[in-house]
Amino acid sequence: MSSAAGFVILLFIGVPVAFVLGITTLIYVFSTGNIASLQSLPSKLFNGLQNFGFVAIPMFVLLGEIMNRGGITNRLIHFATVIFGHLRGGLAYVNVVANMFLAAIVGSSNVQTAIMSKVIVPEMEKQGYNKEFSTALTASASIMGPLIPPSMPFIIYGVTSGVSIGSLFFAGIIPGILFALGFGIIIYVTFRKTGSSKLERSSAKEIVQSLFGVVPALLIPVLIMVGITTGIFTATESAAVAVFVAILVGAFLYKELKLKDIPGILVRTIITTSSVSFLLATTNIFGWVLHLQGIPHMIAEVFLNLAGNTFMFLILLNILLIVIGTFLEGVAGIIFLTPILLPIAAQFGVDPIHLGAIIVINLTIGLMHPPFGTVLFIASATTGVSVERLTIRLIPFLIVMFAILLLITYVPWTTTFIPSVFAPK
Repeated sequence: MSSAAGFVILLFIGVPVAFVLGITTLIYVFSTGNIASLQSLPSKLFNGLQNFGFVAIPMFVLLGEIMNRGGITNRLIHFATVIFGHLRGGLAYVNVVANMFLAAIVGSSNVQTAIMSKVIVPEMEKQGYNKEFSTALTASASIMGPLIPPSMPFIIYGVTSGVSIGSLFFAGIIPGILFALGFGIIIYVTFRKTGSSKLERSSAKEIVQSLFGVVPALLIPVLIMVGITTGIFTATESAAVAVFVAILVGAFLYKELKLKDIPGILVRTIITTSSVSFLLATTNIFGWVLHLQGIPHMIAEVFLNLAGNTFMFLILLNILLIVIGTFLEGVAGIIFLTPILLPIAAQFGVDPIHLGAIIVINLTIGLMHPPFGTVLFIASATTGVSVERLTIRLIPFLIVMFAILLLITYVPWTTTFIPSVFAPK
């Protein structure tokens, strides 16, 4: 009881999740008098990182850092503007399409929101678009970051669950497209009578020039997927190859990646990787506490008693994930929940790839609504729109997100079809 109370209190006062898990474990050890177990905690921390799949994490973080610094973002936005900028509400469509492109590079909703809020929202405001709508659209479109491959949340889920990371990458493609189409419908309804674009239709020459400028950037995620599909590379190896190609593109083709940028890139990669690794380690010892107290078994019993069939299980699963996603950041939630939910889902016949998509989507949506949604606060801080006004503007986008989430939940084909066709067997 004391460890549970400590967990809740520490979480609510804003202590970082990794420290919450570690401190709660110590509270359990001292409150139960099991002092001898302190000797085994260091080895449990270390054992939590003994998985070759974790090597993919720093490689994909490094890839994102190199591609961001290499001049990719502006080229992606320019290409989307050339194609869609002349439409009614054109810059809003550009926002969504650019987010789709960026998702294939960044793989993080928080980072994507920070980048796009600085770049596209001021331009939309300059062209006469409502600032609150532009910010809400930018925050919402960032949900595609963890879905369109490569994806850090899917890597974490894959490593934690033992599911093929390549299969999970493919699983996010259709959901990512569905969210883009959903936001496109909102834009169409919003601007169907007003909001004519001030931008002229681009000429064929401009389209071709922009396409040639962006193709090298887009070929990098394609290289990753082709390498995984053909079995030439594992997900980790594909990231290493992609890093090498990204350096060549950024340094010699775009000529925006400089030697002086490398130390900063490596430092940011180390910081991000270290925070994730520490979280993985403390989650392992916290999982040990949960198993000693029989928490996974208790949760399984609750699901089995309340959910008599797969349909009800999926409803309860989404409710649980939405609630937890309100308080836990995505990566922390995936690491914490996957070992608990995976065996329960198996009893109801839920495919582990489908489960991974449901978990990632729910926890990503949790980043976008109060009280602790980090995407919400990043977008607000970057654009100057108050959290309260932004929350109101997000309502139609959240409705669409939850509708698509239900579609994906009850139509497993949306996540399992492409992996069944293309992922390596």
